[in-house]
Amino acid sequence: MHLIDWIIVLSYFVFSAAIGIYFTKRAGKNIHEYFLSGRNLPWWLAGTSMVATTFAADTPLAVTELVAKNGIAGNWLWWNFIFGGMLTVFFFARLWRRAGILTDVEFVELRYSGKAAAFLRGFRSLYLGIFINCVIMGWVNLAMAAILEGMFGIPRESVMTYIGLALAITAAYSALSGMWGVVVTDAFQFVLAMVGTIVLAFVVLALPQVGGVSGLVEKLPEWSLKLTPVIESHGTAQAFGGALALSAAAFLAFVGVQWWASWYPGAEPGGGGYVAQRMMSAKDEKHSLFATLWFTIAHYCIRPWPWILVGLATLVLYPELSPADKKLGYVYAMRDYLPIGLKGMLVASFFAAYMSTIATQLNWGTSYVINDFYKRFVKPNAVEKRLVLIARATTITMMILSLVITGWLETISGAWAFIIEAGAGLGLVLILRWFWWRINAWSEIAAIITPLVAYAYVKYATTVEFPESLFYIVAVTTCSWMLVTFLTKPTDGETLKNFYRRVHPGGIGWKPIAELVPEVKRDSGYARVFLNWVAGIVLVYAMLFGVGKLILGQHLEGVMFLFVGFLAAGVIYRDLSKRGFEKLME
Repeated sequence: MHLIDWIIVLSYFVFSAAIGIYFTKRAGKNIHEYFLSGRNLPWWLAGTSMVATTFAADTPLAVTELVAKNGIAGNWLWWNFIFGGMLTVFFFARLWRRAGILTDVEFVELRYSGKAAAFLRGFRSLYLGIFINCVIMGWVNLAMAAILEGMFGIPRESVMTYIGLALAITAAYSALSGMWGVVVTDAFQFVLAMVGTIVLAFVVLALPQVGGVSGLVEKLPEWSLKLTPVIESHGTAQAFGGALALSAAAFLAFVGVQWWASWYPGAEPGGGGYVAQRMMSAKDEKHSLFATLWFTIAHYCIRPWPWILVGLATLVLYPELSPADKKLGYVYAMRDYLPIGLKGMLVASFFAAYMSTIATQLNWGTSYVINDFYKRFVKPNAVEKRLVLIARATTITMMILSLVITGWLETISGAWAFIIEAGAGLGLVLILRWFWWRINAWSEIAAIITPLVAYAYVKYATTVEFPESLFYIVAVTTCSWMLVTFLTKPTDGETLKNFYRRVHPGGIGWKPIAELVPEVKRDSGYARVFLNWVAGIVLVYAMLFGVGKLILGQHLEGVMFLFVGFLAAGVIYRDLSKRGFEKLME
């Protein structure tokens, strides 16, 4: 790093802080401005903020590790979430905006009634808002620490000082500016992070050792360039080298079960967390839907290929890296091959990716603590100015907690699998609570507790491994919450009618309640919504593969995939034109 590099990095921090200061007054009006930007975000800003949040500092490293170990097909470990992402776009985005709530945890008492609902809301506000949130920020901090260690050779005890400084700056502008500052900074940080990753991909591909994309294709084994996993049979894994090889059951678990059955931060079935927060911040239902559609397309079609190309190049540049260090190939490529100026921009882009995620986690977690615990159970009559003040103090406190947890974490290996397994089966409740009146608070409580018990049994009393374990955990959890649902009383009738009046989700699952409120116009056209969902899935996969084929020089196949993608986009566009969208809302 030279002087110009450090100037670029410093300029990035100054600009990010300036955005936060600019929105301080606006955010201080009330908690709706502080947590939801006054429900006035345009679709492109809300959607870009979602994308920036999921672009953490560890994401390029994780993709590099997947590619280095299992080729391009290794990304199916997260590409399978496309099914659930599109479900959120067309089935849930408009409903979240229509609900008119501040957080997705508040939904609990909008939809359920009684002490069970109150307990569930209070528990989720603290469990998700503080514990899970700080653990997530802890592993993001850990990833950023690994980047700084690999880039500059800074020892762990010293690197945490730099992490603490970046975290403090992020917490400061998040505390001051609320959601407005977070989303506007997110947009700036996303552009910077994407430009940085694209520049790195071009620089690495231009190296003589790599020889461009054509040289990369020549130097790499065929298995590393496969876009889809191998369905494993006897001897298949050996025949395809290190390509991601899944049994038929494992592949079915990924593409047929995981996306709807398991809870995972940022990919919750039916939406939730910071994704729901952005949907509820949108100007109206139409902006909410388009924000989520833009997020899903950008998340899967635009972002991955620069990371994938660098990941493939590291196989040529650093063949000696051990499996545990393969993810650091991305950092080493930055360190070893970027010229003056570009190196500073890449370091700034990594801080941008890191800070966009942290800022969202801080604002989102604080919204749970303030709206769903403090305001609900401690001080129901607190004035807005006081709530904003306490929210700012909570943001700083949460920042400190995340830094403490970071010091306890040793590794994040296997954490994603644990979260998916420990929440397997909960996803179906999160989906059906919108479309079936009989779901109650006890259903959701049972769906939270049962997979934890089932996971412990499968993990320690059987030899079943992830992802096949999903079949067992989901089956047990589903039977459990269904039994609990019919053994406990339904949600109070007035609560159900009020929910239906506000959200009117429609469908056969609400028929008994709909008959009690005939004045409410029912939603219709679920066949068309289903068609849009299928078209959306085709759109994303076709664009993802089309771009990949073109990059890898397979032009005819690439054009064919893109053509299919444009056809799918045409189906969606025609249906979501102004007239079509209004009909969808009927």
